Amino acid sequence: MCSFITFNPPPPDGFVTVGEVNGEMISGRQDDPNMNKYTQSLNYPQVTIAKEMLKPTVCRNSAKSAFLEHTETLWKRVVHAWHEDGLSGVLEELARGKSEASPLVAKMACGLLASVRWASSLHGSLFPHLALSSEDMTAKFSTTLGWYNSSIRAFAWHPHTTKFAIALRDDSVKVYTMNVEIVPVLKHKLQKGVADLAWQPLSASVLAVACHSCVLIWHVDPTSLSTRLSTNSVQVLSQPGHVPVTSLAWCPSGQVLISASAADTAMMVWDVAMESCIPLRRVGGGGVSLLKWSPEGSKLFAATPSAVFRVWESQTWSCEKWAKLSGRCQAACWSPDGTTLLFATAEEPIVYSLRFSQTTGVSGDVIDGSRVAINTIDLSEVMLDGNPDKIRVGGLVQSMAWNHTGERLAVQFKSTGSCELVAVFRTKVQPVLEIMPCGFVRGEAGDYVHIINFQPKFNKGALLTVVWSSGRVSFVPFHFLPSISMAKKYMPQNLLDGNRERMLFTDLQYAKPESP
Repeated sequence: MCSFITFNPPPPDGFVTVGEVNGEMISGRQDDPNMNKYTQSLNYPQVTIAKEMLKPTVCRNSAKSAFLEHTETLWKRVVHAWHEDGLSGVLEELARGKSEASPLVAKMACGLLASVRWASSLHGSLFPHLALSSEDMTAKFSTTLGWYNSSIRAFAWHPHTTKFAIALRDDSVKVYTMNVEIVPVLKHKLQKGVADLAWQPLSASVLAVACHSCVLIWHVDPTSLSTRLSTNSVQVLSQPGHVPVTSLAWCPSGQVLISASAADTAMMVWDVAMESCIPLRRVGGGGVSLLKWSPEGSKLFAATPSAVFRVWESQTWSCEKWAKLSGRCQAACWSPDGTTLLFATAEEPIVYSLRFSQTTGVSGDVIDGSRVAINTIDLSEVMLDGNPDKIRVGGLVQSMAWNHTGERLAVQFKSTGSCELVAVFRTKVQPVLEIMPCGFVRGEAGDYVHIINFQPKFNKGALLTVVWSSGRVSFVPFHFLPSISMAKKYMPQNLLDGNRERMLFTDLQYAKPESP
C-alpha cells in the first residue's frame, strides 16, 4: 500500500509548483519572473473574476417571502411550490393561505402538513442531512472545498476541445475557449445554487448546469460573437422533489444525462431532446450525492449520503450495492478502461480500490465487481522533512481526479493542514494496479485548493487544473509519454511512430529553479 512516507517533501511556503519534467517535480519562487517560461507554451485562457461578480445571491426563500406572496394568487404560488419543493411546499402554501383558500382546504392542508413533517422528522433521524437547507446540503456534498464561500463553485473541461466552464458565486457561468477573446456569460432566473457543470460528449455547444430547482441545458454556440446568451438558448429540466440537484453525469456517447439530488433516492435519466426523464430508484441511502460514469460507458457509480454506494450497469439498469463503509463516500474516480474504481470515504484517510471484469455477458448487463475493497493508498497525516521546517501532509480526502491515460492520480484534501496541497501519484492499471509517489502541487502563499480537474485530452502527458481560494485558476503540466498500451488508445499515431523507443518521459530539457 502506497503512503506519504516514500514521498519527497512538498515545496515550502513561497514556492509554486510548475509541473513535472523528466520524471521530476519542478517548483520555484512565486516572485521569480522566469517562472512563466515553463508554462508559456500552454497558452491557456487567463481567468479573471471581477469583484462585483463574487457577491452571493439573495437567499431564495427570503426573496419568495418578500415578493411572491403579494404579487401572485394562491393557486399560482401552489404551482410554483409544487415545482420547487414538491408536496410539502404545496401543503405549506395552502396552510398559509387561509384567507384565500376555503377553511376546509386550509384545515386539511394543516393536518396533512403535520403528518408529513412527522414522517420527515422520523426519516430525518435516519438521514440527518435531510434537515439541512438546500444551500447547506449543496455545500456538504459538493466536491468543491468551501463551496458556500468559494469564488468559483464548479469547473468543467470540455471533453474534446480546449474549452472550459466555471460557475461563480453569483450563480453566473462563464465559458473560456483557447485563442478566443469572447467569454460568454450564462445567466438565468432559475440558475441558483449551482453545484455542478457537465459538457455533453460529442457536442461542441451543450452544457448542463445543476441548479437548486432544476437542470439547465445551455446551447453555447462556439461561433457566436455575443457575450450574453438569451433565454432561447436554454432548456429547463425539472422534476418535483428532485431538489437540490447536486451532481450530473453524461454517458460517454452523449445520449443520456443523469442528475442526482442528495435529498432524492431517485436518479433522473434524462432524454434531453424530449425534456423527459425516467427515475431510477432504490430504497436506502437517503438520496444520491455523487455520480461518476465509467469512461467506456458500461457502468455508473452512485454514492449516497449514507455508508452505501451502488454501481449500475447501463444496459438494463441493474445495480450492485456496497455497504458497511466507515462513512459516506466522499470521492471516486474510474480508470480509463473502466476496470478499476478508486474511492474514499469522509471518515478515513484511505483510498480503496475495486476491480471489475472487462468481460461482460452477451447483453452487457453483468457488473461483476469484486466484493471486497482493497486498501490502496494510506493518506494518514505524516510530517515530512522540509527546508527549513517539517511540513504536515495527508488527511481526509475532499476530491480525486484520474487523468485520461490512467497514469496520474491527483488527491485533494479537506484537512486544514493539507488543503493548500495536491498529492499526485503515478499509476498503472494493467495488468495489475500499481500506485507510486510522484509529488505535491503547491500554489501561491495563502492559497487553498478548492477544485481539481484533469483536462480530458492532453497529448503531452497530463494537465492538472487547480482552482484556488483566491479565484486563480492554474494549469500544471505533467510531461510524460503514456505507456505503449495506453498510447495506442489515447495518442495520435504520428506521435507514436516517433517515440516507440522512449515511452517513459519526454526528452524536454529545462533549467530547474534553484532549490530552496
